[in-house]
Amino acid sequence: MNPDSLAGSPVFPDAGHDHERCVESALAEAVALCAARGVRLTALRRRVLEIVWTSHRPLGAYPILEVLRAEGRASAPPTVYRALDFLLENGLVHRLASLNAFVGCSEPGHDGSSQFLICEDCGTALELRDPALAAAIERASTGGGFHARRHTVEIAGRCPACGERR
Repeated sequence: MNPDSLAGSPVFPDAGHDHERCVESALAEAVALCAARGVRLTALRRRVLEIVWTSHRPLGAYPILEVLRAEGRASAPPTVYRALDFLLENGLVHRLASLNAFVGCSEPGHDGSSQFLICEDCGTALELRDPALAAAIERASTGGGFHARRHTVEIAGRCPACGERR
């Protein structure tokens, strides 16, 4: 999500959301980023990224493995974890520790500082990338001499669609 869009409320995908466009855009950005960095986005890595982007809900490694197996790919957990490690290292996905799951990065290759709103009802996750919050965390962590490489803030709650159903 573009930080400029944070002037108003964060926008969760609605029923009319063109998710196919999200996936296509994420894959195109991944191809370009990997080419620029001189790293290989293999067919398996690309497919794992595509599976992660199948929704805006974080996905664990074993559900990814199940999809690959259903497609007839002989995959084992270490294969999926290696692909996810590559995608993490290159800023194409984020790991949400509270869920032990992965979600596509809305700004591939950024500095590694993100914030997520995670709906406890439907599981949708929204990446914020609020520069003011990132700066506050940076200031607080460096005060004692700590040098943070990256941080992920996870905020649990209820998205607008789920809130309306209550």
